[in-house]
Amino acid sequence: MTVMTKEPAMHDRPEKAASAQPTVDRSSVLELTEAILKYFDLMYDCDTSRFEQTFAPTAQLHGFRDGKMMAWPTRTYRDILDKRQSPKSVNSARKDEILLIDFASTTQAMTKVRLRVNTMVFVDHLTWHRIDGTWLVTSKGFHVESQDGPPI
Repeated sequence: MTVMTKEPAMHDRPEKAASAQPTVDRSSVLELTEAILKYFDLMYDCDTSRFEQTFAPTAQLHGFRDGKMMAWPTRTYRDILDKRQSPKSVNSARKDEILLIDFASTTQAMTKVRLRVNTMVFVDHLTWHRIDGTWLVTSKGFHVESQDGPPI
């Protein structure tokens, strides 16, 4: 849900409104969508040999687990994935979807995705930056939407 508290400031300055929209072409959208699909693959098979193809080395992850706010650097999250029993290894149903893609520019975007990881359904807000021509996650905010049982 989007809530606006007042009219956008650009409304008062129409001469700036035309230049405020990022110029994003079809190839940018397709490349980011491919990067999101790589993210889904990584979450499903936990094959961290491809981790650097999805996450920037400086990425940070934040979210609540067991009622406590967690903040992990990339290295810690990679270790978590290395130790996780992948949904693929237990033939868990794969369920993932892109809910939102929002480009700030041709080098920065935010996405909202929903995915199932074993018994848990997450809603993730991912900040992406195009670094050296590759879209990488630089920030992840996660929310456990539901859990059908104990984490696997």
